[in-house]
Amino acid sequence: MTTGAQTPYPVRPRRSRLRTFLPLGVAAWLVLEIWLLTMVAGASNGLVVLLILVAGLLLGSVVVKRAGRRAFKSLTETVQQQQSGVPPTPGPNSEGNGLMMLGGLLLVIPGLVSDALGLILLVPPVQKAVSRYAERTFERKLREAARGSLGDAFQQARMHRPDGKVVQGEVIRDEPGSTPGDTPQGPRPPLAR
Repeated sequence: MTTGAQTPYPVRPRRSRLRTFLPLGVAAWLVLEIWLLTMVAGASNGLVVLLILVAGLLLGSVVVKRAGRRAFKSLTETVQQQQSGVPPTPGPNSEGNGLMMLGGLLLVIPGLVSDALGLILLVPPVQKAVSRYAERTFERKLREAARGSLGDAFQQARMHRPDGKVVQGEVIRDEPGSTPGDTPQGPRPPLAR
């Protein structure tokens, strides 16, 4: 039996800006890619567009394969160093594999804008600048989130119910035998009935 008044409609959590604008951004990007491809096809012919798309696909797959091999080689070297007891040292080509794979994936995606972004990500100074920016952003977000402990975050997530109501509470067990001079009196009761 409940004593409070029931809400007629469940309270929905508010949508984030990313969930609101991401579909619009993807749709605008697709329209831009199609428009650019039709403009190139109108300026030259359809064969040129097909050759551009196939070249992007081939170049992107080569880049992804190369970055994957470099990452796998770096991983096997690190595992071998750890198994031999030597502290792992980063190799000269171990950085930038993630951005290189991202650039290759952007090249594989059909379109001129994605190809241009993929080619830009393959330039080493751009990779270093993007990785530094991403690292600073990630550290800043971590500092903002580190105000409480990880256990506090999980506790806060457990306390919020799906209907929006917050149930605050704490469980305190006063069991015999928990203090040093206290001895348990018989078997413990079962956890679930």
